Amino acid sequence: MSRVGKTIIPIPAGVKVEASNGTIPTTGRNGFLVSVTGPKGVLIQEITAPIFVEVHEKPADPNRGAHVHVRRHNDEAKSKSLHGLYNRLIQNMIVGVTRGYTRTLILNGVGYKANMKGQDLILNLGMSHPCEIKAESGVQLKVLTPAEVQALNLGKDGIGVVIQVSSASKEKVGATASRIRGLRPVEPYHMYGIRYSDEHVIRKESKSGKKGGTKK
Repeated sequence: MSRVGKTIIPIPAGVKVEASNGTIPTTGRNGFLVSVTGPKGVLIQEITAPIFVEVHEKPADPNRGAHVHVRRHNDEAKSKSLHGLYNRLIQNMIVGVTRGYTRTLILNGVGYKANMKGQDLILNLGMSHPCEIKAESGVQLKVLTPAEVQALNLGKDGIGVVIQVSSASKEKVGATASRIRGLRPVEPYHMYGIRYSDEHVIRKESKSGKKGGTKK
């Protein structure tokens, strides 16, 4: 991961990156707080030692635009792994505040329904009671219309109700989508349940009773 860590992260137009050195409130240890601001919001990431961050808004090289350089104090194995991790997290933050992240889920089952209650999601999944998914701060939940589903070109195999989870934070999108999917994971016989739109499930033949012959 050290080669990933050495990658220069360009800062696109309309995005502001700030790195402040000091004591991190949640851990009490010395490190950096990296803030990325863009059209879709603000994201903050804690960077702990031995990793440090340099933001170059006006680099000396005129051929290189504004960029972020993630560095490490030593070459220990843990430092190298954290170097690549934090580099990728900052890249994800820049993508998040510019384009955002989206995860699509498909609900398929008899009587399965999804409705919005304000910003929250209400799911009927064949249980004795509906399941309510509270929208976290910065996360948008949406039940797609038939026209929006058709535009996604998801195909016809097992398509039911389609839900989208969107946010500037890749971590929040993944966590929320995983929580929804965990309510009713898809089963392989009838494809009933909740699955990701890009999830490949191998369908199995339904179990049948053993046929026995009559004895003479």
